[in-house]
Amino acid sequence: MQAQTNKGALTGIRVLDLSRILAGPSATQLLGDLGADVIKVERPEEGDDTRKWGPPYIADTQGTPTRESAYYLAANRNKRSIAIDIASEDGRQLIHQLLAKADVLVENYKAGGLAKYGLSYAQLRAQYPRLIYCSITGFGHTGPYASRPGYDFLIQGMGGIMSLTGVPDGEPMKVGVGIADVMTGMYATVGMLAALQHRDKTGEGQHIDISLLDSQIAWLVNAGTNYLAERQLPTRLGNGHPNIVPYQVFPTADAPMILAVGNDAQFRRFCQVADTEALADDQRFATNVQRIAHREVLCPQISELLRTRPRSHWLQALEQAGVPCGPVNDLEDVFNDPHVIARGAELRMPCEWAQGGEIRLLANPLKMSATPPSYRRPPPRLNEHAQSVLDDWLGEH
Repeated sequence: MQAQTNKGALTGIRVLDLSRILAGPSATQLLGDLGADVIKVERPEEGDDTRKWGPPYIADTQGTPTRESAYYLAANRNKRSIAIDIASEDGRQLIHQLLAKADVLVENYKAGGLAKYGLSYAQLRAQYPRLIYCSITGFGHTGPYASRPGYDFLIQGMGGIMSLTGVPDGEPMKVGVGIADVMTGMYATVGMLAALQHRDKTGEGQHIDISLLDSQIAWLVNAGTNYLAERQLPTRLGNGHPNIVPYQVFPTADAPMILAVGNDAQFRRFCQVADTEALADDQRFATNVQRIAHREVLCPQISELLRTRPRSHWLQALEQAGVPCGPVNDLEDVFNDPHVIARGAELRMPCEWAQGGEIRLLANPLKMSATPPSYRRPPPRLNEHAQSVLDDWLGEH
């Protein structure tokens, strides 16, 4: 695909991005996808930590691995990179020059970490009253843990999700991607958009204090509210669901599948397809409440039924009957799926420094009729855009 022009809703919004790793960069990438001009401020020589988080590394036009890891590419498109040493007086002065032009600043230093450089929100508020200042930390700027560094794995453990993930007799298990970081980035993005709307109405900027732990707890959703309702600790259910049965992975004759029965009518239709209407008539299984109470009896029977035929049979028959079901795909299956291909989930961006002249990324999932996401810049190399940033933002030639 060709690099796209900017038609995004955030065209004209300038974002100074002092964040690194995943939570902050994922938020600023989303702002960039929606049209914002995002300037990624990086440490000289080293840059964002994730540049080195490989293999795999992207190869250059000669086939030689670069300093850009696939991990780094995941959260840094639609940005320009400039290397600035904020520990130096010249670096801090340049940051102030850029702040004078910025709408949003995003940072993920430890709480209070930028104060020693004169760049905390309290130190900047009076000078830049319209600035939206978004601080992303592990534990927030208040509370007894505020000074601690935060990492996704630690937060998954402390925030409760690992106590819910894994098989009942196994160890607690983290989610396979940095989901605490990514969801914090999502909440941060929503907060920044709301703050921009508020500023448009009042002219007033504000501070956004968002933490990985707060966000992690917020997306415990039904599991968290189940606990708050009864104050009873849930047990790990593997791929089972605490509030719906049957709603889990089951074996078939050749490959696992997901059966996601959401109501009593769907359960009866499942029983009809499986030619076992006696299960639907059994009072132990007639309602979801009863199925939850008797899941240890019901689920083994369903497993035995599904083992009698291959997965393809069950998927076709159950889909025709309107019973939610699906395969358990690996990533090759995902990106070869015709629906996934039709929806454009794999993004191929032109990139003049990469082997083959392109890089492959995950596309933005938003489908917007008037202001769709655009893909204007591949993830930048360290300090790649220093001169263009100075020219565009500060008018230096």
